[in-house]
Amino acid sequence: MNRQTVSTDVLIAGGGSVGLMLAVLLRHHGIKPLVVEAKPELSPHPRANGIGSRSMEILREVGLERAVNEAAVDLQAGKITGRTLAEADFTEGVEWKVKTAAELTYTPARIRGTCAQSRLDRVLITRAGEVEFGVALDSFEQDPGGITATLSDGRIVRTHYLVGADGVRSRVRQVLGIGVTGPGAMGPETTSVLFDADLHPRQPFAMCHIEHPDAPGLLVTVDGEREWVFLTPLDTEPTPDLIHTALGDPSVEVNIRSVLKFRGRGQVADQLSVGRVFLVGDAAHAIPPSGAFGLNSGIADAHNLAWKLAHVLRGDAGQELLETYHTERHPVALMTMEQAHLRFHNPSLHWGKDMAEARKAAGAINAPVVHMGYRYGSTELPSTEDVTRNLDGSPGSRLPHMWVRDGVSTLDLVGSQWCVLTADPAVTADVPVHVVPDWPYGTLLVRPDRIVSRSSV
Repeated sequence: MNRQTVSTDVLIAGGGSVGLMLAVLLRHHGIKPLVVEAKPELSPHPRANGIGSRSMEILREVGLERAVNEAAVDLQAGKITGRTLAEADFTEGVEWKVKTAAELTYTPARIRGTCAQSRLDRVLITRAGEVEFGVALDSFEQDPGGITATLSDGRIVRTHYLVGADGVRSRVRQVLGIGVTGPGAMGPETTSVLFDADLHPRQPFAMCHIEHPDAPGLLVTVDGEREWVFLTPLDTEPTPDLIHTALGDPSVEVNIRSVLKFRGRGQVADQLSVGRVFLVGDAAHAIPPSGAFGLNSGIADAHNLAWKLAHVLRGDAGQELLETYHTERHPVALMTMEQAHLRFHNPSLHWGKDMAEARKAAGAINAPVVHMGYRYGSTELPSTEDVTRNLDGSPGSRLPHMWVRDGVSTLDLVGSQWCVLTADPAVTADVPVHVVPDWPYGTLLVRPDRIVSRSSV
C-alpha cells in the first residue's frame, strides 16, 4: 500500500463529464487540479445525448467548440416514431435544424447535431490534465487550512479544496451529511443497451420512439452509423433478438457492448458546499432525463465554480466569494429539476410544436430559458418563453451576445476575466474596457463567467 502524501490545489472526486469539465475550466484559469475516478477508464456508455447552447458557449470559451462539433453527428431529424425503426415515419418527426446566426440571435455557439456524452468525454479528457482512473476517494477531513483526503490506493492528498463530482449516490455528499429535496425515484427502471450495428438509416436522426409491444423503448444514436443505445422499460436480459425486434430487421448483425440499468430521479442537495468542499453535477442535483437538462446544468455548475476557486487560490478574492456558489446555483438547480419533472409527466411540453400556451398553463418554461435565461439573485424573469428578453444586460443574467466583427462575439471579448463592455469610449476602469459601437445595454461590468455583475444604463 502506497502511503505517500501528495498535494494539489483542487481535488476532484469523479472523472465523468462534469468532473472533467471542471478540470478543463480550472486549467483554463491557471489552476492544476487532480481528478480521481473509481472506474478503470472513461465510460463507453453515454448517459446523456444533448449539449445545449450555453454548454457550447462554455466549450467555445475554452477552445473546444470545434472539437465537440467534430465529435457530433449531423442530423436531419430529431425525434421520430415507429412500431420499429424500419417502419418509422421520418416525415412526421420533430425536425432538427441547426439554426444560422441570423436565426439564433442570442448565442454565438452552434452544435451541428447531437453529441453523445461518451464522445464529449473523449474531447474533455484531452484538456483535463491529471486524471487517475481506478482510484477512488475513501475519506477526507477538513481543517482551517485545507483538506486531508485518503485515496483507495493508500495515498494521502493534501488539498485546498475538494469537489464532489461523484454522481447521484455521491460519497462526498454522504460524508458531509447533506440531505436532498425532490420527488426522488421517478418512473420504472430502464435498461440501457449500448450496441454496435450497421443500420444505415434513411436519414440521420437523434432518437426513435419504438412502439413494438415486444420491444418498446427509445433508440438513440451515438455516432449515427454504428454505435447505438436502446432504452427499454422491459425487465429482461437484453439480447440481440430484442434489438432485432426494435429495428424490424433480423438480418442486422448486433454486438451488445454494455448494459446499464437506471431509474430517473429528481433531487437537489440541500447544500452545495460545506466549508472547503463543493458538489457539482449529479452529486449536487439529479435531474430527470426529460429535456436533457442534467448534463448541461452540471457543466454550468463547473463554469460558476471554476473561476471563483481560481480567484481565491490566486489571492484575488476572499473565501466569501465561494459562498456565492451555493446561493447562485442552488435556486437554478431547483428550477431545472422542476422543469424536467413537468416534462417527465408531459413530454409534449418539450417536444410539441406551438406549446407556449400549454407551457404557461402548466408552469413550464421554454427550454432555452431553462438553459441560459435564468438570473442569479432573482426568480423573476421578463419572459418564460423568449430567452432574448431575459438576456438584456440585467445584473445576474448572461451577457448579451452581439457580433462585433467576423466570428467574434461580445462573449468572446470577455476572455474569462473581469471586464467592462460599453458604447462610451470615455469609460475607464481597473479592468479591460471593450468599446462596442451601437451597444444598446449601457455600461456593464462582466464577470469571468460572462455573467453581468453591474450595469449603468
